[in-house]
Amino acid sequence: MMEPRPLNPTPTPEVPLPRAPLERVIAQVRFPPILTIRDPDKVAVFQEAIRETYPNLSQEQVHSIEVHGGQAPSISQGQVWRLADRARDPRWRVSLGVDFVALETSSYDSRSDFLERLQTVLAAVEHGFRPASATRLGLRYIDRLTDDAVDQVAELVHPDVLGIIKPARNPHAVLGESVVHLMTEVQFLAQNAARVQGRWGLLPANVTYDPDALEPVGNRSWVLDLDMYTTESQTFESEKLLTTATGFAKCLYWLFRQMVKDDFLRYYGGNP
Repeated sequence: MMEPRPLNPTPTPEVPLPRAPLERVIAQVRFPPILTIRDPDKVAVFQEAIRETYPNLSQEQVHSIEVHGGQAPSISQGQVWRLADRARDPRWRVSLGVDFVALETSSYDSRSDFLERLQTVLAAVEHGFRPASATRLGLRYIDRLTDDAVDQVAELVHPDVLGIIKPARNPHAVLGESVVHLMTEVQFLAQNAARVQGRWGLLPANVTYDPDALEPVGNRSWVLDLDMYTTESQTFESEKLLTTATGFAKCLYWLFRQMVKDDFLRYYGGNP
């Protein structure tokens, strides 16, 4: 079998979707642990840099479980600062831990707006804590089709992506009609040693595969989850990190457009 070739995205003009089914967009940068991020006085400098946009501060204790082959799971507890645009049901949120910073939104407006906000957050970390390096950078887009769109998914998404639930050429092949839960997981090789983790498929009501990023809903849905990342260490410079994130956004949009039909764009109000 031939070695995988990196994705070769071409420039793809954005088609705005007034009713875009984007559930969540998340960008995260990891760095070597900085223990002073536990200190409220140190975090105050970071907070002040972004407080006008994210005025609501809270602190959470989070637990993580790591499993290593042949060993008992290890459970660790950490402290995360959350800075949000509003106290209840935030649309935008910044999360800061001792070894990461993340920006996420459920109210995505445009690529340029998101990346501008990301640069502001990264610059605040750079100036406030001066991380030694960035050990991982990731950008993730999660789309979720619900209601009538699920029934019409065969008209909206290319058949090769749908798998067993695509319309059958053989009228006697009806396995797809019996599917309750179907998730496809793929990893693509991208340029410069980056990877894209893709997950998509049909979810039954009240089910999720990632409770931190995708809340379950009361009806079945079809999800398209694309997460591009690199684990190549680089200097923590906000402008350089933004350049990488911008390239990721363009690649993910190109990949999205390879997977959906023009009817998808029209269904959500676009004009391809």
